[in-house]
Amino acid sequence: MDYSVPTLSIVFMSVSALTGIVLPIALLIFFRKKHKTGIKPFFIGCATFIVSALIIERIFHSIILNSDIGKMIQGNIWLYGIYGGLMAGLFEETGRFIAFKTVLKKEIINDKNALMYGAGHGGVEVFFILVFSMISNIVMSIMINTGAATQLTTGITNEAQLQAINKTFELLSTTPSGDFLMSIVERIAAVAIHLSLSILVWFAVKKGGKCLRLYPLAIFLHALVDFAVVVLARYVPSMWLVLAVLYVITACFAAIAVKVWKIHSTDNDIEENITNVEAE
Repeated sequence: MDYSVPTLSIVFMSVSALTGIVLPIALLIFFRKKHKTGIKPFFIGCATFIVSALIIERIFHSIILNSDIGKMIQGNIWLYGIYGGLMAGLFEETGRFIAFKTVLKKEIINDKNALMYGAGHGGVEVFFILVFSMISNIVMSIMINTGAATQLTTGITNEAQLQAINKTFELLSTTPSGDFLMSIVERIAAVAIHLSLSILVWFAVKKGGKCLRLYPLAIFLHALVDFAVVVLARYVPSMWLVLAVLYVITACFAAIAVKVWKIHSTDNDIEENITNVEAE
């Protein structure tokens, strides 16, 4: 079967990939210039995400998901959502906690550094998700439109692999062009969530005592949103509706972060900061 990817789809893929580069830089400049934060928390946030989520968490997944228990988890969307959410929450929020407790110990005096850290943590995730995935889609789409896609299937005799490749061709060809902008909408919400969770863990480290409860709260909230998105994506036919629910959850998380900030920080313009990031 012949496939063809609309030019507009490729344009929107390119816009998404460009956003993956521009958004993290814009966040860095925004918090640095307007709120006088340090630069170090941004890059520590980037490094922490890479180490905790892309390296350690993936190693853990490779062990668990390749086991008999892992096969059972992957066979049940509810178990998979719970497992994935908990692991993401545990590894990423623990990474935040350790970063604030160690390499950012001296920066803890300026609460706005929590926002810069969140920008780095969420920003580098934007980069990896949007840039890498969209570039892959663009390259494959161009190959499809130029007839070069046959090179991807030449020599493959495994029927399952052929079906998977052809399914990718079909998705790229039939997906509405506007849907390739969904990732931008989703990543904006994700960045706001990372800012909110960074605030919770920041004050858990800075204040200690009863505030330490904010750390497990951050793990729970992270797990909750990931679980909700995974399950909703399976059962809700419209991804735009799933994104609408995601934004409601994001608003709730931001409200919690604002309340925590107002209680524990002398700088109370956090609500404006988060609103500005969501609006950009």
